[in-house]
Amino acid sequence: MIEAVGLTKRYGAKTAVYDLSFQVRPGAVTGFLGPNGAGKSTTMRMILGLDQPTSGQVTVCGSPYRRLPNAPRQVGALLDAKAVHGGRSARNHLLSLAQLSGIPARRVDEVLGVVGLQDVAKRRSGGFSLGMGQRLGIAAALLGDPQVLLFDEPVNGLDPEGILWVRNLMKQLASEGRTVFVSSHLMSEMALTADHLIVIGRGQLMADMSVRDFIAHNSAGFARVRTPQGDPGQREKLSAALTGAGGQVLPEQDGALRVTGLALPRISDLAHEADIRLWELSPHQASLEEAYMRMTQGAVDYRSTDDQKAGLQPDQLPGGPVPLPDVPEVPQQGWYAPPPPAASPPGQPVSAATAPEAPADAAASRPPAATDPTQPEDPR
Repeated sequence: MIEAVGLTKRYGAKTAVYDLSFQVRPGAVTGFLGPNGAGKSTTMRMILGLDQPTSGQVTVCGSPYRRLPNAPRQVGALLDAKAVHGGRSARNHLLSLAQLSGIPARRVDEVLGVVGLQDVAKRRSGGFSLGMGQRLGIAAALLGDPQVLLFDEPVNGLDPEGILWVRNLMKQLASEGRTVFVSSHLMSEMALTADHLIVIGRGQLMADMSVRDFIAHNSAGFARVRTPQGDPGQREKLSAALTGAGGQVLPEQDGALRVTGLALPRISDLAHEADIRLWELSPHQASLEEAYMRMTQGAVDYRSTDDQKAGLQPDQLPGGPVPLPDVPEVPQQGWYAPPPPAASPPGQPVSAATAPEAPADAAASRPPAATDPTQPEDPR
């Protein structure tokens, strides 16, 4: 089990984590969620003894990580899949970790088979793809057969088959009674993998509950109702009947109605009493992503603008738009950039009009780029 009590971490004037308390219990996959900059990675680093808390404490199996005897056999972690010497093969990387912890060499071949890297075990890890690097990092975390596992974004770079494999692996590890703590930004994947959620924002705890309770506390279900499209009068009649019964009705872009405050059987009875045909009457339960966005919308530090070019447009002057200067049209073919300013007399700028003309086939007549004969060819 992982237990944090009053955990606080400051870097100078910035407080990354503040008074954070939670427990990660064995036998379940616990998701660790939060916006970018919320303090998730800092918290995981403090759990693993890589960062010292400013105040508070965090323990693993009842002791700080640094006091655990032969910690790699009790705690496995993947924080950065790129933390590998690129010149070593996958097997030699794992073998060096095993020798440091007194783990037999046969375990290296076992975990390579678990993560599916046995066929590339002798290849240098520097040539691995992002997904293969993730698999190697997971293999390193499993090397000591630990009871506590921490994963930071374990599915980054994995294909759909790899994502499904990681999901099933997490569930299997938890079913064996292990403590599994997973940080991820993929809400759809967390909804399928996690049993419990710990959500932080700006370094503070926002939620500590099951996935089902989290969705129920941070969203509201509604019903979708649709009437025949050829008869708009039926839609208006149904809307009036539902509103009169105390429901809240909102039109949707596709012509359906979103109804809250009334149960589905009550909506069906009202439509029947008003002699209205229904083409659709379906419940809608909010997803984990919708519930998460609703809870954390006030804790997001980095937001993009609606218009990606909004900040690049010049402000309009009170007199109206600024007239553009009369710039001669530049031909699209047979033209290249003018020489640098040093080639013109001092104080006289060089313009496109004074630049020497180039032949139309200038691009085709350029010599090929020089190559360095001392560099080996790229085998790829």
